[in-house]
Parts: sequence; structure tokens; C-alpha cells
Amino acid sequence: MALKSLKKQRRIQVVALLAVALVISTALIGYAMRDGINFFRSPTEVIAAPPQPHETFRIGGLVEAGSLVRGEGEVIRFSVTDGGAVVPVVFTGVLPDLFGENQGMVGTGRYVDGVFEASEILAKHDETYMPKEVIDALKEQGVYEAPDAGS
Repeated sequence: MALKSLKKQRRIQVVALLAVALVISTALIGYAMRDGINFFRSPTEVIAAPPQPHETFRIGGLVEAGSLVRGEGEVIRFSVTDGGAVVPVVFTGVLPDLFGENQGMVGTGRYVDGVFEASEILAKHDETYMPKEVIDALKEQGVYEAPDAGS
């Protein structure tokens, strides 16, 4: 009888230890990813509900025609639009080769004092690709036109 009770107690201890380990590992993963999860926002969403200056997020849309200005050094200024709103962007660094006006882009950074300060800029990588989030944001504003399949 004492042997069964000892096995049962040991089993309960192992299950409790596994539960505690699961909770701790989940907490550590969540803590590690707190800065790694960047939510996507369209320019309309950014203007409607501006994020806090410390919040890192992704913004996407089309680079507004006539807004691309290369400053001193590697500072680049442009505006991103989804057809409903326009958000000014400043980026210090080297832009992707396919980056240009009226082209789709996604940037990662922070919205500070009415300007999106980008730490990373991604551009579409061929003639037909555009990130799903950007297409959805453009469709919502009635701006998106699907590329011709035959060309």
C-alpha cells in the first residue's frame, strides 16, 4: 500500500514540476518577443489612432509621387499613402534597389511627433508582388488595382 502511495505522490510531483516549467518557459518566450512582434498599420490607421512614440510597428502603402527627397548623407524623406491618408517618413540608411515613387513599401519604426522614423525599409521585390497587408490597406481605401496577369 505504501508503494502505491509513493508512486502516486511522485507522479503528482512530476506533473506539478512540468506545469511550473511550462508556465516559466511561456513567460520567458513572451518576454523575449515583446519587442519582436511588430503590428502592421496602414497610414489611415496611424493618423486615426497615433501609436505611442515608444511603440515599434510596421507601416505600409505606396510611396507618394513627388515626395521622395534625399537629404545630406544617407537621410531620406518621403511620404507613404494608402489613398486615404499620408504619413511622412524619415529614414537613415540605404534604400532597397526597387524602392521608388508609386511603389509598394513596408517600413518598421516608430511614429514620433507626426513623422514615422523608419529603422528598416522593404520594397516589393518584383513587378507583381506587394505585401498582403499593403494590398488589404489599399483595397480598403479603394486605391488598389490588380496588375494585369498577361503582362
